[in-house]
Amino acid sequence: MKREIHYHWRVRELMARAGMKNSRDLVAPLRDRGITLSESQIYRIVGQEPDRIAFKVLVALCDIFGVEAGDLITYTATDARQSRDKAANSPADVPLLNAYRPVRARIVTDDD
Repeated sequence: MKREIHYHWRVRELMARAGMKNSRDLVAPLRDRGITLSESQIYRIVGQEPDRIAFKVLVALCDIFGVEAGDLITYTATDARQSRDKAANSPADVPLLNAYRPVRARIVTDDD
């Protein structure tokens, strides 16, 4: 069975609790832990939910804020169920050639 996983990246919230006002405030603490990132890379880590992140960066963020990884990232997982009617009518299940077949024209004359 397929599962849908949604996560929430809580770096911004933890920064606010620690009194950090912008992403530049993370440059020095990360550098103290041996991680050198540009300000734009740190801005993306703070401002966006990352699709992937280096484990060293994740652990460094946990150390900076004094939290566990589960406090930094919260997630929910649900079953991705579809009813049979929805699954049969979804556009992804319709083959492209069948979806765009031309309709046969009927020529009608005035005599008919």
